[in-house]
Amino acid sequence: MLIQPTLDTLRVMKLHAMADALEQQMLNASLQSLSYEERIAMLVDAERHARENRRLNRLLKGAHFKEAATPEDVDYRASRGLDRSQFQSLLNCDWIERRQNLIVSGPTGVGKTWLSCALGQQATRRGYPVLYRRFSRLLEEVEISRADGSLPKLRLMMTKLRLLILDDWGIGELTARNRQDLLEIIDDCSGACSVAIAAQLPVSAWHDYLAEPTVADAILDRLVHSAHRLELCGDSMRKSKSAR
Repeated sequence: MLIQPTLDTLRVMKLHAMADALEQQMLNASLQSLSYEERIAMLVDAERHARENRRLNRLLKGAHFKEAATPEDVDYRASRGLDRSQFQSLLNCDWIERRQNLIVSGPTGVGKTWLSCALGQQATRRGYPVLYRRFSRLLEEVEISRADGSLPKLRLMMTKLRLLILDDWGIGELTARNRQDLLEIIDDCSGACSVAIAAQLPVSAWHDYLAEPTVADAILDRLVHSAHRLELCGDSMRKSKSAR
């Protein structure tokens, strides 16, 4: 049987992983002893795994995570108040499925960014589009996109997210325009996607930080109500690692 026309057809149909797997089957005599159904199943599995990996790579690239953090590398031994059972529950991503929010708070160096990125990576494994941004950088992007006319495109992109990670929340002063932009971002996310916030500033100080009472009430009502919380404590893990 001439196999090359079949391989060419598979590649024309962009079933490259299936074509590669078929070639491997033809070269491996032990696989040829398998049943027709088993060999077909192996070809289909090869294509499915390849597509899942390509999708995951696209999601990871589009997320722009600051840290290459993975759930498997979370350090539960560090003295920072991280509840293992709570974090494992968050890794199930049910909170993202329900469009709920997350607040990770604590002093500098306890791993807020790292843990947020680990949760973000887990979300991409589940097929959820994720975006990581430093809080101030996202506000800058909104201002720039407004100036060059690309703000509708930016907002459209954000409507396709399932998780928005805002890091370094509460650092730097906000202008009236910043507060309005933030309200619009949070309002667009509300009920559509989850927001994870990493902040040194305790939640009790957020209202004063946002300054304008009406806008602050609207933002906090959308963000904080029923949000999951990881409240970390302890000394900087960076300092302890440096000392070691």
